[in-house]
Amino acid sequence: MPLLHISLRAGKPEAYRQAIFDSLYRAMREALNVPEDDQFMTITEHDAANFRYGASYLGVARSDDLVFIQITVFDTRTVDQKKALFRRIAELLGDSPGIRPEDVFVNVIEAAKENWSLGHGIAQFA
Repeated sequence: MPLLHISLRAGKPEAYRQAIFDSLYRAMREALNVPEDDQFMTITEHDAANFRYGASYLGVARSDDLVFIQITVFDTRTVDQKKALFRRIAELLGDSPGIRPEDVFVNVIEAAKENWSLGHGIAQFA
């Protein structure tokens, strides 16, 4: 039950943004065994004045095409699954829409299953 928040600089066409959604969904299906139709994602676009990053922090040469991806998931994933997810996200976003691996910034936040309600005010996984 991943929830994704994606942030990028404004100005990319709709096809580019849709390719991000598609690539991220595929990466989660492959690396985390996310069920079919488990797609809960948002993209927020920012103008240049509201988008800041360390252009060379930790020796990674980032550009204005940087994409921040924050993924909240159940706290049941292994370190190996998360590493596979990071790798697969960078590969797939490189293929479509063509984002350089240096511009893929991913953060995973883990939450216990009882901390989720997917509708109707019910804790479906508690």
